Amino acid sequence: MLIGREKEQALLRELLRSKQSEFVALYGRRRVGKTFLVRETFNYQFAFQHTGILDATMNEQLTEFRESLYAAGLPKSPKPKNWGDAFRLLQRLLAGLPEGKKVVFIDELPWLDTPKSNFIRALDHFWNAWATTRKDIVLIVCGSATSWIIDNIVMNYGGLHDRITRQIQLRPFSLHECEEYCKKNRFDFTRRQILEAYMVMGGIPYYWSFLRPGFSVAQNIDRMFFEEDGEMVHEYDALYASLFRHPKTHIAIVNALATRRGGLLREEILSATSLSDNETFSKALKELEQCGFIRKYTMIGNIKKGSMYQLVDNYTLFWFMFIGENSRGETHFWTSSLDTGVYDAWVGLAFERVCLQHIDQIKKAMGLTTVISTAHSWNWKSPKGSKEPGVQIDLLIDRNDDTINLFEMKYSKSPYSLSSEELSKMEYRKAVFKRETGVGKRIVLSIITTFGLTDNANAADVPVKLTMDDLFQS
Repeated sequence: MLIGREKEQALLRELLRSKQSEFVALYGRRRVGKTFLVRETFNYQFAFQHTGILDATMNEQLTEFRESLYAAGLPKSPKPKNWGDAFRLLQRLLAGLPEGKKVVFIDELPWLDTPKSNFIRALDHFWNAWATTRKDIVLIVCGSATSWIIDNIVMNYGGLHDRITRQIQLRPFSLHECEEYCKKNRFDFTRRQILEAYMVMGGIPYYWSFLRPGFSVAQNIDRMFFEEDGEMVHEYDALYASLFRHPKTHIAIVNALATRRGGLLREEILSATSLSDNETFSKALKELEQCGFIRKYTMIGNIKKGSMYQLVDNYTLFWFMFIGENSRGETHFWTSSLDTGVYDAWVGLAFERVCLQHIDQIKKAMGLTTVISTAHSWNWKSPKGSKEPGVQIDLLIDRNDDTINLFEMKYSKSPYSLSSEELSKMEYRKAVFKRETGVGKRIVLSIITTFGLTDNANAADVPVKLTMDDLFQS
């Protein structure tokens, strides 16, 4: 039962009508639904399909590849000695099939590229020397190791350079898609409950598949994350190891960023981790960004300071806040944490993060679909000795109609009452931002809440008011 993914499905189906052979790279983080998308779109009908094996040797990979060839109809053959032999056997299989498009699906492709295997060279030869001489091959390669797919397939500057005809980066579900998933699975969750589940799991479909009807969201989280045999108990250990072959540097960066809400500059990450400023560090930063764990942004007015890196993966941040610290192994840890101070602190930050993940929906709600605009974050540290408090602004939308929206994001379980003190803080942030950046644009105070603002005198001083419902737009 495929939810959403209409654009991706349309692109894949279009390949069957193409008048040339097509080479498609599909990538996205672990558990985002890449394999399910391809199998559902083609109704599990492939001329050939194979899945690489994690941490297997080249000999083991070749043995399993031959077994997949047998399953697809290839007569018994000697075991291939190398990947060149393996792809020649694949050519023989495909050449013997009836006329029509032949869809070849190779899943977890990065795992096939074992050390000194020359796998990429053999794939290059298969595609350039054979598949491109025909018009009936649709080769779809897929993998959770996003950085490997980008570096070795999409951005390959060797024989595969410019050979990819299509690429699809499969992103996590939006709130709208998670709501559709809940409806189709008859989960009677309110939007606030769906929002809370999203704060914990993000839009990773595989994680949502563990939810069970008859349980509240809080009970499901206890069962999945905190019970001894819960489906998500060991996910953190597997997550980074499956995406990166040498995840030590990646994990060190994530550990550092987990301690700073607004993010860190590159040199601050180096200082916090004691890592060396080398190619390994730069590559790890890029890979974490490509996989959606961190975001990179430049603050308005602070271009010379360089880019900030911020941890934005919902599940990882939830793990740091609660799971890693739950050493007592309490099976009802989450339900007993509700409405505590720690929970209140987490839910406020988590709501801000979800808003940042739904910038398109925010712009749509503001009627900015035809206005060029960019989203930013901004912070300012007061000089040493100054009595002025620092400023952290998690969302600014800079528009080309001479306007900047300065957002405050507030989570609550009922309409939010904006106090005079909080309004004064918003006005202070606006004044400091304008003073320190020197921007001449109109600055508009804006707020996103779960259920809107109560109708008091302070609410009238905030011109733009959005709610949780705006984040659920398609």
